[in-house]
Amino acid sequence: MNKEILKLAIPNILANLSIPMLSVVDVALMGHLNSENYILSIGFGVMIFNFIYWAFGFLRMGITGMTAQEYGKGNIEEAYRLLFRGLIIAFAGALLLFLFKDLLLQLSLYLIDSNGVVDEQVTNYFNIRIFAAPATLGLYAFIGWFLGKQNATLAMTVTIAVNVFNAFISYYLVSSLALGIDGVAYGTLAAQYLGFVLAVIFFFLFYRKQLTKAAFNNILELSAIKKFVGVNADILIRTLCLIFSLSFFKVMSAKEGDLIGAANILLLEFVTIAAYGIDGFAFAAESISGKYFGGKDKVNLKKAIRYCFYWGFGLGTVYALAYLVFGKNILEVLTNQTEVVNLAMEYIVWLIAFPILSVVPFVWDGVYIGLTSSKAMRNTMLFSTFVIFIPSYYVLAHFWGNHGLWLAMILFVLARGISQTILAKNVVFGKFV
Repeated sequence: MNKEILKLAIPNILANLSIPMLSVVDVALMGHLNSENYILSIGFGVMIFNFIYWAFGFLRMGITGMTAQEYGKGNIEEAYRLLFRGLIIAFAGALLLFLFKDLLLQLSLYLIDSNGVVDEQVTNYFNIRIFAAPATLGLYAFIGWFLGKQNATLAMTVTIAVNVFNAFISYYLVSSLALGIDGVAYGTLAAQYLGFVLAVIFFFLFYRKQLTKAAFNNILELSAIKKFVGVNADILIRTLCLIFSLSFFKVMSAKEGDLIGAANILLLEFVTIAAYGIDGFAFAAESISGKYFGGKDKVNLKKAIRYCFYWGFGLGTVYALAYLVFGKNILEVLTNQTEVVNLAMEYIVWLIAFPILSVVPFVWDGVYIGLTSSKAMRNTMLFSTFVIFIPSYYVLAHFWGNHGLWLAMILFVLARGISQTILAKNVVFGKFV
């Protein structure tokens, strides 16, 4: 069982870690320019596209769980149909983003409510990166499908290729051509299309032989689409709540002043690095739990979940120790602005707690997605966001300022983990009859 989990988790961890490493490169490039406005601009620019693109994260997560179940059942043709349905939705979504891009930008700038310099830089970043939409959303569908087919290696290869290329071209455009935040946006745009082309090539190289004419039948079957949309609508709501919480955190940080806003954006890089690493075991949980559920194997499902938690807590502890010992060193890589680094160090204690506490909700997310228990996952996220996180912020920040904001974020993570654990008896193990 450990071997099976690690076979899925290690490629996902390696692939996932390339994502925050790219974010670190982008923030570091902006952090070594001559104003904290650059840090705020890249932080807000990335936040906007997280909100836009992660809203389509159901393409990755929903396709993984549903494909894994069809894989467990041995239903190859339906697994292909899930990919095709996902790609149709991805390209339709990209078209909608193009049509409403001006409205999205104006709404984003209104919500950010920052200074004129930041608004101008964010606008430039947005107007370039929005044209990556077809490739970005199409990649979600392909990577989710590869994971559902238990092929984490292909997902890893595509993800790492995208992020390494992105980092190098962004570095060149910013450092050599002095394009500033525009260079980061162009780097992302080019890398996303490279990744999509690579995913298509891998699909034909590894899965063309299993593709039959029958797989193209009933792609738009009403009952299948209804199930696909139903599962993914719940995941969409869950994801929007998560993005809202992170965006709320950034906006509230900036309202405390440019220095605290910049410090918190740097500290969120620590959160991102830990989250993407631990998410490797969440991705493994998606694939393996979906497979065992599809195969009606409750014994191995329980065992797989338990082992995913063991490995997740082990990795979370490593992150916590690394942040405790090397926190300041990491901050000094991200920026050469001493005042921002010193301020960020006052709040580093929260980053030591986060990796360990986040293991529970992350792994349960993977299990819930693998078993398509999307309604319960949606409900726990709604509860954690609007009953715990937001009210906690307004109470705690009033008394403890930025420490109160970080404590509210920790309570948000705890609420997710506890509520998912309580519901698991019915919505995970209770699904076996």
